[in-house]
Amino acid sequence: MPRRCALSGSKVSSGNNVSHSNRRTRRTFAPNLQNVTLLSDALGERVRLRVTARALRTVQKVGGIDAFLLGTDDAKLPPEAIVVKRRVRRAIGGVSKPV
Repeated sequence: MPRRCALSGSKVSSGNNVSHSNRRTRRTFAPNLQNVTLLSDALGERVRLRVTARALRTVQKVGGIDAFLLGTDDAKLPPEAIVVKRRVRRAIGGVSKPV
């Protein structure tokens, strides 16, 4: 399973550990991924996703998974989120654009 957020798309990045003597060694920065179950009002069911803590805060601020997905452009969403977004749009009654 890739270490990638299902909503924001953030993934593992790399950088340096810098010691007191200013030596640099390579390291990785992993995203803070959490397995969460979010309730979709439009679908009437729970959606299981692996998201970062930052994306989860954004979802709560916007007003839920449905509002987050419908308010975010498809170009900014990973493929897993686009699938859920299409399901939500179909459940609400909107027309889904072909890709």
